[in-house]
Amino acid sequence: MNAATSTLSTSTGASAAAIQHHYDVGNDFYQLWLDPTMVYSCALWEENEPSSNLEKAQIRKIDYHIEQARAQGKKRVLDIGCGWGGILKRLVNEHGVDQAIGLTLSEAQADWVRSLNHPQIEVHLEGWQNYEPTVPFDAITSVGAFEHFVKPELSSAEKIEVYRSFFQRCHGWLNPGGSMSLQTIAYGKRKPEEVQKLPGAKFANEEIFPESDSPRLAEIAEAAEGIFEIVTVRNDRLDYVKTLEVWLKNLRARRAEVVQAAGEAVFRRYERYLYLALLGFLTGDLLLLRLTLRRIG
Repeated sequence: MNAATSTLSTSTGASAAAIQHHYDVGNDFYQLWLDPTMVYSCALWEENEPSSNLEKAQIRKIDYHIEQARAQGKKRVLDIGCGWGGILKRLVNEHGVDQAIGLTLSEAQADWVRSLNHPQIEVHLEGWQNYEPTVPFDAITSVGAFEHFVKPELSSAEKIEVYRSFFQRCHGWLNPGGSMSLQTIAYGKRKPEEVQKLPGAKFANEEIFPESDSPRLAEIAEAAEGIFEIVTVRNDRLDYVKTLEVWLKNLRARRAEVVQAAGEAVFRRYERYLYLALLGFLTGDLLLLRLTLRRIG
């Protein structure tokens, strides 16, 4: 990948400061309302599964992505946007992977993963645009990071160019025949420019996820063309409705502790964010896509 493309990708996606605005509120804060896996992305629910099973549903989601990426028993697996290391731990502890490497732009998350002191887990405080592995990978997972790759003001063509750079880099990092499992929020029934005018979208852009925007499925498909074969696509938006309902319930139940840990303003901001996001998935303005991709060539 040439330097010009790298510069474009870096400048057109969320900066480290923008990522840290959200994810570095504090590990103690997130521990209060996430489940013990510390996974902050949509779970994978079974039909009529009780909401008390959030941890089980999150582990099911992690295992799904590991299986789709064909990562079981492999030597080296990369997780792009590794969060607090939920996938990394599961790869080495349960799926026989020799070495799991994670990328994150959040200092708090990187510190959390390093504190595990696991000899088979490695984390880099680095974005995909600048990461340069010395040894290729057998599989790649990326859950909940794709939404931060572009800024809202970019045109669809510019977004596709950034996404294509991402897929080109992943292709170069993978061994022949390697697979990638990707999860991302995406725009649904309405055009992005229509959704961006809604109060909820403006609030999210300004207060929650600055410098970030979700893709459309068509943009992902066009960007991946000739680089990755899209094997499966799932739209599990109602799974995100249920996940957000549980998070919102947990946040409200621990209000006093949340306020003590992060302040009243943060509690109110996240309460509003979780509720508005829930409505977005419920109405179909937002989708939750899980894609399985195979390296071409």
